[in-house]
Amino acid sequence: MANRIRRVSSQREFEQVIDDMLTAGYKLESRGENNARLVRYKKKNHSTVALWTVWWTFGIGNLIYALLPAKVEDDVLVKFADVE
Repeated sequence: MANRIRRVSSQREFEQVIDDMLTAGYKLESRGENNARLVRYKKKNHSTVALWTVWWTFGIGNLIYALLPAKVEDDVLVKFADVE
């Protein structure tokens, strides 16, 4: 379920909001006729993790960290409500 819901009143505004969010770094998770779900993930800091895991685990910990999915920073559902 999305953290935020953004409602728009026209198809043109719907497309514009999606384009703006994609430009801002969101990824399009799913898209339907009247809604779209966009997600932005947190960036991982591999350099710090690499330094510590090479020291103790010879890099195996960094490999595991790289394979873990990124955490969701923001989740938005854009809904088009056709008023006509």
